[in-house]
Amino acid sequence: MLLEVKHLSKDFRLRSGLLSRSTHLAAVKDVSFEVPASGAAAIVGETGSGKTTVARMIVGLETPTHGEVLVDGTPLVVAPGPSERRRRARLMQMVFQNPFLSLDPHQPIGEGVEEVVSFHRLRPPAERAGRVEELLAAVGLDGRLAAKRPRQLSGGQCQRAAIARALAAEPQLLVLDEPVSALDVSTQAQILNLLADLRAKLGISVLMISHDLALVRQVADDVVVMYKGEVVESGKVEAILSSPKEAYTRRLLAAVPEYSGTGRATGLP
Repeated sequence: MLLEVKHLSKDFRLRSGLLSRSTHLAAVKDVSFEVPASGAAAIVGETGSGKTTVARMIVGLETPTHGEVLVDGTPLVVAPGPSERRRRARLMQMVFQNPFLSLDPHQPIGEGVEEVVSFHRLRPPAERAGRVEELLAAVGLDGRLAAKRPRQLSGGQCQRAAIARALAAEPQLLVLDEPVSALDVSTQAQILNLLADLRAKLGISVLMISHDLALVRQVADDVVVMYKGEVVESGKVEAILSSPKEAYTRRLLAAVPEYSGTGRATGLP
């Protein structure tokens, strides 16, 4: 199993009032799931459900209060040093919701991709330009866009550039936090189809974070539904879409205008 999340929990300490009294917020409670090699899963829930906190713990941006994350059977170090962070970056990469914020606004996108290739020493200097062109092509971007800065690109092009930068580390797992929610419907479909194609061609595993159950069917095989920090339902995407067992899951489906009730999102190809 590539990714194993075991009994993951996260408490945040909050201070309030004149006396700065400390209270604890249980943001994630005992979450467990797996993603196989070359597999794809999704965590779905409303804002505040804890899904993004789970993703941030998996990639090391948050420290779990309890539980552990294993990759290829090896637990990830809770407080990694520089060498461990470099190793973890080769194992997994995260793609964020807003590429205009996650990419350096002053750096041409080609330079951003090359920077990752160089940092991980994945190609000799003479081959790096060719690797950048190859990665941009893999996400459907013309090589001539390599000299453009993020503000000169559309939202969809910018997200493709962010995915290319993540792929430059040659990770085993891509963690995508609401990767299409900031895009229009037609561009959403293009990015989701791209992710499905990359998974098929590269054999990369995918973990997608989303609030939209109907959209994740384009990418994921399995889904974990979260509510107030806990898993309320999990299983195969098509089974959850066609016959959700929990009332909360049914409410999520009912909130998606494009969802037809047949297991397909009518606004998507």
